[in-house]
Amino acid sequence: MNYGFVRAAAAVPMLKVADCEYNTGEIIKISKEAEKLGAQFVVFPELAVTAYSCGDLFLQKTLQNAAIKGLETILTETRALECVIIIGIPLVINSRMYNCGVALKEGRILGAVPKTYIPNYSEFYEKRWFCSGQGKKNETIDLLGFSVPFGTDVLFEAGNISGLCFGIEICEDLWAPVPPSSAQAVNGATLLFNLSASNEIVGKHEYRESLVNLQSARCAAAYVYSSSGPNESTTDLVFGGHALISEYGSLMAESQRFSFEEQLVVSDIDIERLINERLKNSGFTQDTTDNGFRKAVFNIKELETGNLLRRIDPHPFVPSNPGVRNIRCEEIFSIQTSGLAKRLKHTGLDKCVIGISGGLDSTLALLVIAKACDRLGLDRRNIHAVTMPGFGTSSNTLNNSLELMRLMGVTTYQIDIREACMKHFEDIGHDPEVYDVTYENVQARERTQILMDKANKIGGLVIGTGDLSELALGWATYNGDHMSMYAVNTGVPKTLVKYLVQWAADYVFGDETRKVLLSILDTPISPELLPTDEAGEIAQKTEDIVGPYELHDFFLYHMVRYGANPSKIYYMAKQAFEGKYSEEIINKWLNTFLRRFFSQQFKRSCLPDGPKVGSISLSPRGDWRMPSDAEAGEWLGDMKK
Repeated sequence: MNYGFVRAAAAVPMLKVADCEYNTGEIIKISKEAEKLGAQFVVFPELAVTAYSCGDLFLQKTLQNAAIKGLETILTETRALECVIIIGIPLVINSRMYNCGVALKEGRILGAVPKTYIPNYSEFYEKRWFCSGQGKKNETIDLLGFSVPFGTDVLFEAGNISGLCFGIEICEDLWAPVPPSSAQAVNGATLLFNLSASNEIVGKHEYRESLVNLQSARCAAAYVYSSSGPNESTTDLVFGGHALISEYGSLMAESQRFSFEEQLVVSDIDIERLINERLKNSGFTQDTTDNGFRKAVFNIKELETGNLLRRIDPHPFVPSNPGVRNIRCEEIFSIQTSGLAKRLKHTGLDKCVIGISGGLDSTLALLVIAKACDRLGLDRRNIHAVTMPGFGTSSNTLNNSLELMRLMGVTTYQIDIREACMKHFEDIGHDPEVYDVTYENVQARERTQILMDKANKIGGLVIGTGDLSELALGWATYNGDHMSMYAVNTGVPKTLVKYLVQWAADYVFGDETRKVLLSILDTPISPELLPTDEAGEIAQKTEDIVGPYELHDFFLYHMVRYGANPSKIYYMAKQAFEGKYSEEIINKWLNTFLRRFFSQQFKRSCLPDGPKVGSISLSPRGDWRMPSDAEAGEWLGDMKK
């Protein structure tokens, strides 16, 4: 099973200007190298058979004939290869010359696509030689004995792999206001290939990279771009050999510019991910297709499974680059504080109530409340923070919560819930020596009752602390910590919470507060509902019970964001967490995730309001609409395949 992945390559070959025999040999050599690497597609630069910078030599019959002979040689010498080869070549058709991209496979010409936008400004004067392919549709040409579809209406569709379809555009086409690839994508192309000859001037490579990434994002596609290298003529221009592979806005692979050696960049593309994006994107769900597109059908060998030639990020919610991560944290924090500030303004209330446990989630929520009050010009004494030690509260978390509240300058309460819980055990006939779900949930609901009643007493809002990961797993007591009047962390996954607290410690608050925040960051994640150990330390650790949050966040991201099958998630997780978790451990916790995700939907169906901060939200009023009694059988069954 290939799980929807295909392998594409962008080649920058060695070349000699106007030496078709040499260039043909290089194309054949690199095509064979790409095949050995398992590439199913390889694209070469614009006019790679002749070189781009031939000038008026394009008008010479000698060069035209040599190019066709080179094409014939490539066909013959790559007949045994299973990959699709896309080359650039000048073609003379009906006394007009076109700058074309030609797709070849196993000795057969699949089709030829002419360049639409012919640059004729500054250093470019292509109209001197080439005609635009604009309007060229429904045409067929005879090429080396093949009846070949020719025109800008040609797409190439794999007959044996669902959703695998590619389109071709050439260089300037990408720089146009409406690139041909946009129409190609709307009509089914998930892979977009660009054969280019883009010269280098200061800063151009950055703009070029932006164009490739943005077009792949706009088209919900993979964009594979190959541009001519420095072996082109340098009479007036220098070419850098910039090859790029981008998937849905993310750069997957890139060549080194200005290398005189051949280059081949390869990456695996997730076609299933792209299709899932399109299923949710109104630009694709609306019927805007142009039935004038033709499909040239081919079959392709499936990608052999093994480690993918792409990085599988083990922490997809958390940017790996520290600078980017800090910017992301600042933005999320601003979204949270703005959401709460608006809710306070709308309700006309100027007080907040929050339970502080000394853990990460309630810490982040308190920091958000403090900054929201600062933005509204409210005294932080309007924040009524309550720490409620129970049977499992450790001295460390209690001290951290008290110190944090002091440093935040909030109104502080310490209410021990143990006596009230014991009375409740007596009322409902529960043995307090039985540490079951009743024992735990009584404490959670007692705390929520205190917070709600306190809010009513002072005229304030109870601010929820639960995060996105807990919502996914249903790791919350129904009508306990599950409930609040506004939940500021509802869109933040657990793996990101700690980075937000770390960011706040480093950039937002002073040294004293930072010290406490770092202590909280070092505390094991726990609901602290079961008694502490003999040393008074936390005995109940959440990740020992439900599994590592980094695994659950990985599962959540790929299942909800991209609709991936559990077996595919498992396959990717094995690579992402290789050397950290065994296959058995990943399998165990993925099954746990699936069972809990389905069985706990009823808690998500009645969530309090809270801000969406990233691409995934489980709000029943927004992104996630799921029946509370859906069966998990199909998903669990997929794990057994």
